[in-house]
Amino acid sequence: MAQRETERLNQMILGVALSKALCTVAELGVADHIESGSARSARYLAKTTGSHEQSLYRLLRFLASYGLFHETPNGEFEHTALSEVLRSGAEGSYRAGALMFNRIFRAWDGLEHAVRTGQPGFGHVYGMPVFEYLTAHPQLAPIFDAGMTCFHGYETDAMLDVYDLGAVAVLADIGGGNGSLMESVLRRYPRSRGILFDLGHVVTRARERLKQHGLSERCQIIEGSFFESIPTGADTYLFRHILHDWTDEQCVQILRHCHRVIPAHGTLLVVECVIPIGNDRSVSKDFDMTMLTFPGGLERTEPEFRSLFRQAGFELVAVKPTSTMVSVIEGKVIDAA
Repeated sequence: MAQRETERLNQMILGVALSKALCTVAELGVADHIESGSARSARYLAKTTGSHEQSLYRLLRFLASYGLFHETPNGEFEHTALSEVLRSGAEGSYRAGALMFNRIFRAWDGLEHAVRTGQPGFGHVYGMPVFEYLTAHPQLAPIFDAGMTCFHGYETDAMLDVYDLGAVAVLADIGGGNGSLMESVLRRYPRSRGILFDLGHVVTRARERLKQHGLSERCQIIEGSFFESIPTGADTYLFRHILHDWTDEQCVQILRHCHRVIPAHGTLLVVECVIPIGNDRSVSKDFDMTMLTFPGGLERTEPEFRSLFRQAGFELVAVKPTSTMVSVIEGKVIDAA
């Protein structure tokens, strides 16, 4: 084999080290012990984080080669733009995202199982589906909420910039999680009202968030499962990063529940990655591997979304890309499903 191909394959097969190294420094809180504009030695960082000095130095040297921290000529480490946002108190801190993945990192051992069987790798490794695992380990709930905000919070403004919700009277956020999206919508559109729908142990956190921001009177919070029903009362139903968690059959079931309650003039909005056709690199393809391994869902192409919509009684009428990895996919009612 040629040297170029060998070295490229070496990089690919050893790539897991980069992911785990990032998770490790987040777990140790290394970034919190380096002040902006200053540098710290590996000895100091090892002492403050309870780490082995030489091993920590090697880890930081490795990460610095990818732009995460910068090693100075005298062997100390200072922040880069990437490591700066690993600080707990940084604006838009990414630390929780890395902590979340570190807690369930072993799920990647299930990727081969997922490919061989079509079943989620997470359940093969942990003995239960990912969402059941999170329910059984409530101490992970705040980490999961914060981690999801790390991964997807930056998408909210980009979504609202390309899709005007100003004419929406009542927006139903299905699977609305901790309420961060609903909060942003209600702040931007003071005349709109909301319905946030999610499981009981989830909406508790959303209720607290909306109350804290003085938005409780404008948003009805309803507990339930979208596999059983979806609440009435909205003219626009929004699903952000919901369908990618589930199989096609499950998604059609969810969307048919939506079809039963949405007004004939209503709008269906799905906010997710749309995988481009062809061989070009796309972060949506990386996330597709995560969906395959963790919940057992998938990221989809535009034709795949179009098929899901039609099976549930909707017509896909527009795909509006944002400045982030997600698009706003718009659907309208076409017939009874």
